[in-house]
Amino acid sequence: MTDPRYATQTLTMTQTQARREASTVFLAKVFNWMAIGLALTGAIAFLTANTGLARAIVATPLFFVLILAELGLVFYLSARIEKIQPATATGLFVGYAVLNGLTLSAIFLAYTTASIAGTFFITAGMFGAMAVYGLVTKRDLSAMGSFLFMGLIGIILASVVNIFLKSSSLYWTISVIGVLVFVGLTAWDVQKIKNMGEQGIMSQGEGAIRKGAILGALALYLDFINLFLMLLRFFGGSRD
Repeated sequence: MTDPRYATQTLTMTQTQARREASTVFLAKVFNWMAIGLALTGAIAFLTANTGLARAIVATPLFFVLILAELGLVFYLSARIEKIQPATATGLFVGYAVLNGLTLSAIFLAYTTASIAGTFFITAGMFGAMAVYGLVTKRDLSAMGSFLFMGLIGIILASVVNIFLKSSSLYWTISVIGVLVFVGLTAWDVQKIKNMGEQGIMSQGEGAIRKGAILGALALYLDFINLFLMLLRFFGGSRD
């Protein structure tokens, strides 16, 4: 006769393994879309800079129009993800990556290509380390995430204020805090995405999976890009 306790333990282990496998599959989809977004942004930025279009963008109000369009896409995608179609969510993510590539082409005017490439690899290393931490840690990072979000708001406000103050000390303070914030947000977002996979999103249908993967990819994409821009302030070699 089978021991009921053994049967229960076996069932629990099977369910745990199934959740882990579902989480792994979901994470793979998220990171794939993030990689697609980064590759598209990088290609657009490089091509825009090397065709001379970057100077035209930076020197006109079009730059600020593109920035506002990017913000609009992020807010719309985040707020409407439950109601829009998967294809629409994908299109908005790709559109955001393209727009961001156009605006980020400006960094090729300010920094050398070698320093941009070097900073990219530094960013990838830091991002990868924190992503692994978010995956393996047993600590609940929810409280830290709320604190980091407040730090993000502070960075945005301080950056706006410094447009008028033009303080170099405040600039470097924002940069240091920004690196810490986006490093922490990377671990927090990866843990959230891992939990989404374990909590059953893979059983909700292909549409829900695609939209969840796009939203997760957007969060990690933003963490990576912002961490890269903060680190570029330290490691970027000026063209001047």
